Amino acid sequence: MVDFALTDEQKGVRDWVRTFVERELIPRENEVLRRERAGAAPGLTADESDELRALARKSDFWGVQTPVEYGGMGLDAVSAAIIECELGRTFLTFKFGGEADNILFHANPLQRERYLLPTIEGERRSCFAITEPGAGSDAKAIRTRAVRDGDSWVINGEKTFITGGHEADFALVFAVTDPDKGADGGVTCFIVDRDMGWTSEPIDTMGERRPASLVFDDVRVPHANILGEEGNGFRLAMQWIGKGRYLLPARAVGACERLLGMALRYAKERSTFGAPISDRQAIQWMIADSQVETEALRLLVLQAAWQVDAGADSRHAQSIAKLYGGQKANEIVDRVMQIHGGMGYTRELPIERWYRDLRLLRIYEGTDEIQRRTIARDLLTGRVKVGSSLG
Repeated sequence: MVDFALTDEQKGVRDWVRTFVERELIPRENEVLRRERAGAAPGLTADESDELRALARKSDFWGVQTPVEYGGMGLDAVSAAIIECELGRTFLTFKFGGEADNILFHANPLQRERYLLPTIEGERRSCFAITEPGAGSDAKAIRTRAVRDGDSWVINGEKTFITGGHEADFALVFAVTDPDKGADGGVTCFIVDRDMGWTSEPIDTMGERRPASLVFDDVRVPHANILGEEGNGFRLAMQWIGKGRYLLPARAVGACERLLGMALRYAKERSTFGAPISDRQAIQWMIADSQVETEALRLLVLQAAWQVDAGADSRHAQSIAKLYGGQKANEIVDRVMQIHGGMGYTRELPIERWYRDLRLLRIYEGTDEIQRRTIARDLLTGRVKVGSSLG
């Protein structure tokens, strides 16, 4: 039996988040766009985000996937995907509080008190630092070195395109500790406080996100700040990268829904040659294709999340969802802009903003090319069989 129905709890979560987005986030969009046109930093301010998280926490919406023993909601992967779908209905980048990098749960008792718990509470901010100028998709090519010196390690190197790197007060830094072993036991993850000496510089991008470059120049880190075990860093990195690739295209589902809704309204309102453009076959086909692709993406995302909850290896399904989501979200926002014509190209509407932001989905946390490589390799090696998605 295949059951596509959500549970009552999942419906309740979806409805609560949808209401929150419609009441608290979407009404702020025009002001955010106005500020951006005036040259202000894009997106919500830190104070606005903190205010919204505090408001959500009053309704016990805190730590979506954080285990209950740490004060979180401990929701399943499907529920997390549903939440991201709803948050994607606004271009404003917002995440509920109470979260921490999944690998930080490998912290020992001392690290848990100093880093994990304060991060969950929002008192500290972390960043995941693995990407380097010469090591993007090929994470095994990292060159940042950590050399043992007594009870400390001295780190030298540079990281780039680090999300939240300029705002973080500590970083999860991956460095080579044994060049002979490399990724197979020679990479270690260090918890490195900013006051230990690393510096950061934000990188301007075409979208809202401003990642950062991080520089480590003889940064001394205590041996006690190794996360997990020495030499086990690459496994931790892959655990972080694969923590929820399905959540990225999940947010694209919400964006596609909202954009398609805008296209429907405009197509019925805008008239040319005496008739609404919704009567034109060209417009109808754009709308129909966008609906089909949005629904297909939703099912791909939920299937990947369902596999996570079932304890299955979901990497293949997540790669499919991310590849398809990145491509189709960009195609859909392009169609919606085309339907709106000149108005869609202006910065008065959020379409132009989404046009830039959604482009990132094809690059970060695994490019389209990496997803294709993964999918093809799984099939060619026999790790995944054609037609085996349902077991």
